[in-house]
Amino acid sequence: MTFKLVTEEQDLQKVFEIRKEIFVKEQEVTEEEEFDEFDSLEAPCDHILVYYENKPVGTGRVRSVDGVGKLERICILKPYRKYGLGKVVVKSLEEIVLAKGLTHAKLHGQTHAEGFYKKLGYETASDEFLEDGIPHYLMVKQF
Repeated sequence: MTFKLVTEEQDLQKVFEIRKEIFVKEQEVTEEEEFDEFDSLEAPCDHILVYYENKPVGTGRVRSVDGVGKLERICILKPYRKYGLGKVVVKSLEEIVLAKGLTHAKLHGQTHAEGFYKKLGYETASDEFLEDGIPHYLMVKQF
């Protein structure tokens, strides 16, 4: 289990393939809602790929929003969800947040994943809200 910071277009395409499989096909989010202005190598955002046995199986991205690291688009392909790779994605994104000198992180976690994020030190900071038709909570963490 390793992660890689995405710096090449071919790796960014792998990120898109994983997100399309999970968010668009599995969770039925439209492509227009899933892909945005932060989906390029030039955007003020860092994308990562997580590998299992040399295969890219997970991804996430992070960007600075008002001095807080915002973790986004965290996902693992369904057959690989039992190997602790979600934790690898979150911890890897947190490393990027810390390297940027930020002391707080936040994310919009799907409600079914609230317990997962709490185990990683996040606190629920909102009532349930809908994002792309899916129930979420705002989750926050201070380092």
